Amino acid sequence: MTNLEALEQDLTVPSEALIADMSRIDGDIMLLGIGGKMGPSMGKLAVDSIKAAGLSKRVYGVSRFSDSKAKSALEEAGVETIACDLLNDTELQSLPQVANVIYLAGNKFGTTGNEGFTWAMNTYLPGRVAEKFKNSNLVVFSSGNVLPYVPVTSGGATEQTVPEPLGEYAQSCLGRERIFEYFSKANQTPMLIYRLNYAVDFRYGIMLELAKSVLHEKEIDLSTENVNVIWQKDANEIALRSLLHTSSPAKLLNVTGPEILSVRWIASQFGTLFNKSPKFVNEPAGTALLNNASECHRLFGYPKVTPREIIEITATWLLQGGDDFGKPTHFQERGGKF
Repeated sequence: MTNLEALEQDLTVPSEALIADMSRIDGDIMLLGIGGKMGPSMGKLAVDSIKAAGLSKRVYGVSRFSDSKAKSALEEAGVETIACDLLNDTELQSLPQVANVIYLAGNKFGTTGNEGFTWAMNTYLPGRVAEKFKNSNLVVFSSGNVLPYVPVTSGGATEQTVPEPLGEYAQSCLGRERIFEYFSKANQTPMLIYRLNYAVDFRYGIMLELAKSVLHEKEIDLSTENVNVIWQKDANEIALRSLLHTSSPAKLLNVTGPEILSVRWIASQFGTLFNKSPKFVNEPAGTALLNNASECHRLFGYPKVTPREIIEITATWLLQGGDDFGKPTHFQERGGKF
């Protein structure tokens, strides 16, 4: 792993399972809110898997596209971009009808002090989208934040765990789920609600944050001492393949890796690679936002990229000067304020 470009390219090749499932997905695909952290790589992965399967499906990417470079990069990858402010109902209604829709839009950071916008994006907009695409097949991104903190020895919250959202961001995410659930039943729209917790990649996520803390000798808060993670490419594959597992009423699906990882252990692994001693503060609370994703693994198998591989990849990325998004997860936040 010495060439960053080759490393990234090698880890974004679609799997045989995704290529096979893409042949079974009927119709074109639209990614609403493609401009976020996962959207661009998901759009490219969809295009690459379609090409590998020898198909002619179209992949649409919808976003406001305030960054023209991001729009151009998607178009170069084969995604058909559409500039649209989804909260502008005229623009939303002008979007083409597409057989398969993956809903990625939402707001998290900046919720505190801007609660109205967060609720509009996360709870009002889903109703407008559900009506617009009532004849489509929908995979709806949600968050493990809708679930309660559970003991780290519990094995994680399941799809049957009663939600207990903490703070307005998590509450609005549960609102998003409930609105989509309502319209799934009312319009018989097949849906899957995709509860992600937490995706990581070269440029963002818990692993990168811990690696940077160790490398730069910053204190690591152990209040939340255990986490779930899943490599972004694995999470993207599951999102695309989930288009084959929608239903009415909507299906709930926890998406993450199988391990309940120790923050202390992760930091110690980076410490070995960087020849640094991690600095820890605070005592573990004994609870965390942890998801049991065994149903996801039953449907799609285990993620291909393991935690040790993620640690090695992330360390290599940092040591060779790889960039990052500068978007921290705030996974240590225990009061629900984002």
